Amino acid sequence: MRSFVHALPKVELHVHLVGSAGLDTVLELARRHPEAGVPADRAELERFYAFRDFDHFLRVFWAVQSMLKGRDDVHTLVVGLARELAAQNVRYAEVTVTPYNHLVDGLSGDEVLAGLQTGRAEASALGVELAWCFDIPGEKGLAAGRETLAFALSERPEGLVSFGLGGPEAGVGRAQFAPFFDAAREAGLHSVPHAGETTGPETVWSAVRDLRAERIGHGTSCVEDPALVEHLVHKGIALEVCPTSNVRTRQVASIEAHPVRRMLDAGVVVTLNTDDPPFFGATLEGEYVAVAEAFGLGHADVARLAENAVLASFLPNSRKTVLLEEIAGVLASVR
Repeated sequence: MRSFVHALPKVELHVHLVGSAGLDTVLELARRHPEAGVPADRAELERFYAFRDFDHFLRVFWAVQSMLKGRDDVHTLVVGLARELAAQNVRYAEVTVTPYNHLVDGLSGDEVLAGLQTGRAEASALGVELAWCFDIPGEKGLAAGRETLAFALSERPEGLVSFGLGGPEAGVGRAQFAPFFDAAREAGLHSVPHAGETTGPETVWSAVRDLRAERIGHGTSCVEDPALVEHLVHKGIALEVCPTSNVRTRQVASIEAHPVRRMLDAGVVVTLNTDDPPFFGATLEGEYVAVAEAFGLGHADVARLAENAVLASFLPNSRKTVLLEEIAGVLASVR
């Protein structure tokens, strides 16, 4: 199964740029910015990165964020992600970027965009096409919504395909961000908010109804409401499921306890993703293998998960067709 998963051309739809920073990338940044206090020795950094709890994850996340001081740092982050994806035969990824956090930290918009642009070009040379989702850090309120929308629409970098909403869900209602999503959709961006990761199905309902979500980030709690599951199936709204992330943040007890099996059985369009991969010890190939082993999926089932990600992506139809044909070829080779 591992070799089969590797052979499949894959698409990643839910990975955060800052959360994608692997050890090699962070070492480079730490040595470039020793004032940040992040360990510049590999063994020390490995201990620093070892996941302990969610508070520790946030501490490490913000430490990485603090080292993004210019376009070269953003470029380093993007290329580090692209190398990890290329090594796993991931051909395309829609990467979540939170511009507001960078701007508040003092990084200029021009520096952010330059790093994204040059990093994206180098990723393409590695065989990985990157697209961007600009998301609102919901815990920072309506000001963050306004600034994120303004930045997205005024700059509109090449590769920007969607508009999102991340951060804590509890106490951060989805509906208050509806005007920003309305404007983003009118400008041609797709709606891909987080919902139902740490709260119940009512948050997913709000994302669907108020934000007109085309895909849902996580959506784990949807299985608690059969009517919601039926609605997701009927409308073909895909879920960006991140099993290992959900386990590490203690939203579910184990991969075996994850509701992904119930989602699949109900006919929900499930895609597998990594969220913040090195922080949680995840890889996209590992997600496929773990889910296959936990739920006894065969090659055709796993190929279908890869197809779901292609179909749920915002790639042009011509590119989707090429990838789907290649997936079919890989599947045919094991039959």
